[in-house]
Amino acid sequence: MTTAPGERGEPAVEEAFDRLVSEGSDRLDRPLLALAATGLLGGVDIGVGILAYLVVDHETGQPLLGALAFTIGFIALLLARSELFTENFLVPVTARVAGRGSWLQLGRLWLVTLAANLAGGLLMAGMIVVALPDLRSTAADLGRHYATLGVSWRSLLLAVLAGAVITLLTRMQHASDDFGPKIVAAVAMPFVLVAAQLFHSVLDSILMFTGLLGGRATYTWADWAGALAWSALGNVIGGIGLVTSIRLLRVPHRVREERAGQ
Repeated sequence: MTTAPGERGEPAVEEAFDRLVSEGSDRLDRPLLALAATGLLGGVDIGVGILAYLVVDHETGQPLLGALAFTIGFIALLLARSELFTENFLVPVTARVAGRGSWLQLGRLWLVTLAANLAGGLLMAGMIVVALPDLRSTAADLGRHYATLGVSWRSLLLAVLAGAVITLLTRMQHASDDFGPKIVAAVAMPFVLVAAQLFHSVLDSILMFTGLLGGRATYTWADWAGALAWSALGNVIGGIGLVTSIRLLRVPHRVREERAGQ
């Protein structure tokens, strides 16, 4: 009997859902120390991407080349198996909706990962401005864009798009066990993130940290705090509202089955 195209794709979707639930359960149950260490390394990895971004932008004056160089940070995230705050929307949320863990565990995962990402990024920013002082002005100029976006529909939508892009990246990387497609996704989606100057809570914070610590910034730590809160809100809306929730609508029967099994 010939299988219709829609039927042929359904098992793959269910298999991806099962994989997300299994991995998400592990993340929700991860001990606090391991959670903090993974997040700290995630901030360091993204800091490496920021370093590449700043060097290329400073030397060439070409933002698109800098955006391409930045993707090194996401390749490092993938290969080193560290984590970013915005990577924790699809996987653990899917597990929680399926009845695994608790909302408290999900909140702990988000807060600890975000704090650890920022700590790792702050460490990298401090080392960059001391080791490579010529990059201070470039960092301040790039950070100013995010620090001065303010609270508006435009800045919110930039953050929503950033959350959707990174959550889509997560979904793409979980669609295959082959590292080839994973690497392609790790280059393509972060390039879009930086080239379009989307509003990402961790990436943009590290840029602002570098400008602030370098003493060349025309914005303040209060501007950074406001930008962080607003961008994180938009990232959550984009990651969960535009990607995760719609993906779950494709497998409502599996969600019911998982919840019943709990």
